[in-house]
Amino acid sequence: MELAESKIREKPIYQPGASSIEGLPTALQMFHNHPPVMAMPHWHAQVEVNFIMHGSVRYRVNNQTIELGAGDMCLFWGGQPHQMDFSSDDSLYAGAHLPLVHFFRMRLPDSVSAQLMQGATLITAATDAADMENFPRWVRYTRSGDPARVEHAVNELLLRVERIVFEPYRMIPEKTMIAANDQTGQQSSRTVARMCDFIANNFLQDIDSVAIAVAAGLHPKYAMSVFRRSTGMTLNNYVNLLRLSYAQAMLLRDEVNVLQVAMESGFGSLSAFNKSFRNIAGMPPSDFRRAMRNCSLA
Repeated sequence: MELAESKIREKPIYQPGASSIEGLPTALQMFHNHPPVMAMPHWHAQVEVNFIMHGSVRYRVNNQTIELGAGDMCLFWGGQPHQMDFSSDDSLYAGAHLPLVHFFRMRLPDSVSAQLMQGATLITAATDAADMENFPRWVRYTRSGDPARVEHAVNELLLRVERIVFEPYRMIPEKTMIAANDQTGQQSSRTVARMCDFIANNFLQDIDSVAIAVAAGLHPKYAMSVFRRSTGMTLNNYVNLLRLSYAQAMLLRDEVNVLQVAMESGFGSLSAFNKSFRNIAGMPPSDFRRAMRNCSLA
């Protein structure tokens, strides 16, 4: 099981980097620290789980302003550009980034999963003292180097996230198109998890929808249909998102040029990379690199 070490480095402003979550788009990562503000929106190919333990924070997600205080927990799809633009001096949070292979292991109602993947944010205040103790313990376990403790922490975390739907929660925005069917949700989730597992191990290679379907033992048309119904993305969209997340981190490394980033992140050409990057970031990769460097100097 691949795990990242840390989401936030000890800096006042958060930036994407090769050792951060963007550079490890297939890693399940847990964190427990003070959340610094982000100079720019970023994205990553995991569902984000945040539990605010102290203080308050503010997110900009999917054209929505999300304000969270102590005791709040939220889930959202990190594949959409998002930004924490406020974090109080006393803020402390804990949580995780869940790659889709882990997210679709959970037994959430299919309607909830569909809304999250389509850009909604789930918020709940139904937390308690157990969460204050468990999240830091899960972080310690995942960093212990003991595979049994790691597995235990991940399984407990997934069960805790599943429990969210047993207590009051709300979705922002409240009305989101639901394209999934609750009756077939568990079977679809297992199918999507198999595809995500193969993609996680091969997204930097030359793979397409047919290769993904065959690896998962599925007919290509069925594979593409169930993946899109469950995630709101095509298989190629998801592969590109993993590559773009990886490329986002590489751009902060001085020793690589944009063409090298394009090739090493799995894109077949510079033009394809530039087009995909502009679609998610709203700017070409060279401008993104320049803006991030300017932020670090400010």
